[in-house]
Amino acid sequence: RYSTTGSSNIGNAQPLTVDCSRGQISIAHNGNLTNAAVLREELEERGSIFQTTVDSEIVLHWLAQPTSNGENTLVSTIRKLEGAYSLIILTENEMIGVRDPHGFRPLCIGQLPSGAYVLSSETCALDLIEAKFVRDVEPGEIVIINDDGLRSIEAFPEQEKRSFCIFEYVYFSRPDSNLNGRNVYKVRVDMGRELARENPIEADIVVPIPDSGNCAALGYALESGIPFEMAFVRNHYVGRSFLQPSQLIRDFNVRVKLNLITDLVKDKRVIIVDDSIVRGTTCQKRVNGLKEAGAKEVHVLVSCPPHKNPCVYGIDFPDRSKLMAANNTIEEICTYLNADSLNYLSQDGMVRATGHPKESFCMACYDGNYPVEYDPAVDKHIMERQRDRAKSLVADDSQPKLL
Repeated sequence: RYSTTGSSNIGNAQPLTVDCSRGQISIAHNGNLTNAAVLREELEERGSIFQTTVDSEIVLHWLAQPTSNGENTLVSTIRKLEGAYSLIILTENEMIGVRDPHGFRPLCIGQLPSGAYVLSSETCALDLIEAKFVRDVEPGEIVIINDDGLRSIEAFPEQEKRSFCIFEYVYFSRPDSNLNGRNVYKVRVDMGRELARENPIEADIVVPIPDSGNCAALGYALESGIPFEMAFVRNHYVGRSFLQPSQLIRDFNVRVKLNLITDLVKDKRVIIVDDSIVRGTTCQKRVNGLKEAGAKEVHVLVSCPPHKNPCVYGIDFPDRSKLMAANNTIEEICTYLNADSLNYLSQDGMVRATGHPKESFCMACYDGNYPVEYDPAVDKHIMERQRDRAKSLVADDSQPKLL
């Protein structure tokens, strides 16, 4: 899953492990802490020395504080955190799962045939190890697994509004996972059906941008009756271009990721379907490739609404300036893509496809309503800037020196 706050380098790679008075503790974190900078400053004032610039290390430092009651330390630590976090913590005799009170990111419990429990972000991981899905970790819940079995702690006395990230359904989770009782593949197909109802287009074929557009394109084809064709062949040895940390790598991946079967599109009116257009890295090149191959028309359909706002809860588009829809109209984006038309699924259509009420989701990237307040000046690289400022103070000749 995505990197949290901090640069993508080997030093920040998870899981993180420390040795402390309570023994060895390891942590893996999905999400993003919106108050990480404040918590880190407080720890540094207490004398903590950080080895990384990732927000997950902050949790380790709080857990490692000397105490006579480890369970109280765990609960008090979790209550300090703000933002999105699904955590798995491993001590020498326990495995602990934690989910933030809004439930931004998924976390589930599985059980092996031997009776042992496992924790995972997605249910598809359970299938691979022949574990049975038991249940989701609830928002605000701590589960503690040890030799005595599994027990639950409610860390937050006041229940917060559920704010599950709807983009998990749109793009991020694997189609063979189940989220909140619904299969992701089926939700994406339903998003394609909603797209067809909202945007009927006369065309000869429906073509997905693999792999993320496959399900929605199938749904559009099923609902519209237009033939479905896999005109793009994906190189599966190249990762998802949107997840790559730099534009240079994204551009390279786009070039080698997909190859077009020209015989399928020549002299055809083509609808291409993708799950989202965030930066526009992939779509423009695909439209131009189709037209160079002889397509008469190319219509672009997107199975979610336009991304107009940054995500601060664990999806890696934290900069509004890099979001196409935040800085351009749909008409301007269509012109940039060189498409004959461009249409997005509505917010209501997207929510209908999930089968859950709108109030249960975080849709901040679409509607700008952030469930947890955040400082816009704090971005993914805040920890690096804090570290560099500290280094510059040490190197400043004007500062008093110890003799």
